[in-house]
Amino acid sequence: MELYDSVNRNKRNSLALMFVMLILVFAVAWAISYVVRLGSFGLILALILSGVYAWGGYFYSDKIVLSMSNARLADRKQYPHYINAVEGLAIAAGIPTPAAYVVEDDAPNAFATGRDPQHASVAVTTGLLKIMDRYELEGVLAHELSHVKNYDIRFATLVVVLVGAIAIMGDIAMRMLFFGGGRRDEKGGNGILMLIGLAFIVLAPIFAQLVHLAISRKREFLADASSVQLTRDPSGLGSALAKIGKSTLRVKNATDTTASLYIANPIPNKFLSLFSTHPPIEERIAALKKIAA
Repeated sequence: MELYDSVNRNKRNSLALMFVMLILVFAVAWAISYVVRLGSFGLILALILSGVYAWGGYFYSDKIVLSMSNARLADRKQYPHYINAVEGLAIAAGIPTPAAYVVEDDAPNAFATGRDPQHASVAVTTGLLKIMDRYELEGVLAHELSHVKNYDIRFATLVVVLVGAIAIMGDIAMRMLFFGGGRRDEKGGNGILMLIGLAFIVLAPIFAQLVHLAISRKREFLADASSVQLTRDPSGLGSALAKIGKSTLRVKNATDTTASLYIANPIPNKFLSLFSTHPPIEERIAALKKIAA
């Protein structure tokens, strides 16, 4: 029952987030059009931009995340055990096989992204593939496929796009203000744009962290439990988490906005545990041991 509740909740949250994205883009586009005196044409342009951004955010958010992470499609000849594990676990989970990606990075980590199980991808770092045995790798992949099956990936991936958009919009607004984009003579026009730009720039990192915290830590525990349902082996994921927890390496291309997608915090020691996007690894291992008992 908890699994179905999680799926439905993530679908509702994704729709709400799409609405927020639409309003956010419209508001900024309208403000910029006001300052440069585009008039009614500006409003139409704002509506078009809002629709394009919402559409692009939904259909291409996974590609954006994969590009940000510098992920590449895994070669079956080079990584047969990895691809075979993804295919086998996808069958066990009853979902289409996600595309398998590899990130060239020594830090052991993994993530999943996409808008639904039919359009999903999983990615692992080369560092993870080097240190995991078969059972540990299956535990990690089963965790990520659980995020796919539970529709966690849709909500989490859209969050990344939304938070990134806030930072980009703030930068555009400030550039237009300080480098001659605003043609409106009235002080009020430039004042409004300045306030919008400053607000986005100042609030973007704060908003990013708050949204990451809003993506409940409970989903990690749920994905851990779902992983055990697929592999029937709590020790595999538990051992994998222990190895990941011992690493002090950070994923080079990980950012504050993409951190919540990973199986473990890809930026170690960046935040106090209270503000982490993930529950402590020790707590997750303890929960897995209870399942095994």
